Amino acid sequence: MTAPAIAQAAASSAQPRPTLSLFDAAMMIIGLVVGIGIFKAPSIVAGSVDSVEAFALLWLAGGAISLIGALCYAELGSSFPNAGGEYFFLRTAYGDALAFLFAWARMAVIQTGAIAAIGFVLGDYATLLFPIGPNSAAIYAAASIIAITLFNMRGTQGSKILQNVLTVCLVLGYACVIVAAMVYTPPVREAAASAATPHSAYGFAMIFILLTYGGWNEAAYLSAEIRDGRRNIVRSLVIGIAAVTVLYVLMNLAYYHVLGLEGMSASKAVAADMMKATLGAKGAIVLAVIIVAEALTTLNGTVFTGARTNYAYGRDFSPFAFLGRWDDRVMAPRNALLVQGIIALALIVFGAFTRDGFSTMVDFTAPVFWLFFLLTGISLFVLRRGEPAQPNPFRVPLYPLTPIVFCVTCAYMLYSSLAYVRFGALVGVAVLCAGVPVMLVARAMKRRT
Repeated sequence: MTAPAIAQAAASSAQPRPTLSLFDAAMMIIGLVVGIGIFKAPSIVAGSVDSVEAFALLWLAGGAISLIGALCYAELGSSFPNAGGEYFFLRTAYGDALAFLFAWARMAVIQTGAIAAIGFVLGDYATLLFPIGPNSAAIYAAASIIAITLFNMRGTQGSKILQNVLTVCLVLGYACVIVAAMVYTPPVREAAASAATPHSAYGFAMIFILLTYGGWNEAAYLSAEIRDGRRNIVRSLVIGIAAVTVLYVLMNLAYYHVLGLEGMSASKAVAADMMKATLGAKGAIVLAVIIVAEALTTLNGTVFTGARTNYAYGRDFSPFAFLGRWDDRVMAPRNALLVQGIIALALIVFGAFTRDGFSTMVDFTAPVFWLFFLLTGISLFVLRRGEPAQPNPFRVPLYPLTPIVFCVTCAYMLYSSLAYVRFGALVGVAVLCAGVPVMLVARAMKRRT
């Protein structure tokens, strides 16, 4: 056998190995969840409530709902550990056709759209620090995606170290902002609320809160690479979401302390207004640095986990076999990372020609994301009837009530994402539908082989 043939055979037989510790996994989850929503959503939520108690309880409820979903994913991940994560759960529960469409959607819409959205946020705030001319945000977004993708292609070891360092720095940055706001700024005085808030407004607020808590589901793609995965997938999810919930509640209390509900509701940039009130003009610079660091943290985690689906996709469908090659030297799916990066860059170009790149990417991904999130929740009921791949897996408590709450929440979010038809959402749904003929062609090719 020739040397290239030997190398190819080794690459095709290589598999993900458990190299991530509990700390690594928890840092990955925190870095994925803590996102730019905390700098956008609080003002909308504040305008939907009539008291600080309701405001805080809604954010706690968002953490609780996220924890419920995480427990459902923990059962799936400990029962069926696989680098394909949700893709593998859907394939096991529903078969190849739906799994193919999910992998297509994740590669072409969900994950790459999320990567592009994060890139645009990073670009917006990097431009505040160092503007570089027209389309500065798009240039920064593209450069960050290229850099993080290339870094991940160098291997899992460097990626997880980068994630740990960025996440620790990010949490410390948040802590400094919270302490500065609470200590150096007197509490605001505001008048009592004039009328009770209707319950429909609370539901509206929860849409933005749950979006802000989003990202914990990416832990499913770590299940094959966590040491003692059956136990640590559960621990990492609980630790990660608990830490994020505490961080979010404290951050929102800091907003309230400085601006009050009325000031938060009237603010277009609640975090920037809080920092200006706390530190003056320097506050905007401090905030921009924190958000850039946060975006890098989330971007690294999203690139890392996204490529794992593409790897599983190529491993199971021969027309995309080049995606399913695992480079055992660097312990990473390099081809999957490269393709993911190229698609994300194409979405940056698309977003650069719209009014707001970030909003367009959110619209682009939301309906497709919540559709498959709902189907994954339902898969727990389907897979409960069979035997798990691992003995003695974690079982979600209060079954079936817990997964029912999760599925109802996903269905509501899917409805909300489609309630007001937007251009970006239509494009995302169209790209998902384009996966159907691709699937038929792939099936035809598979029959011939």
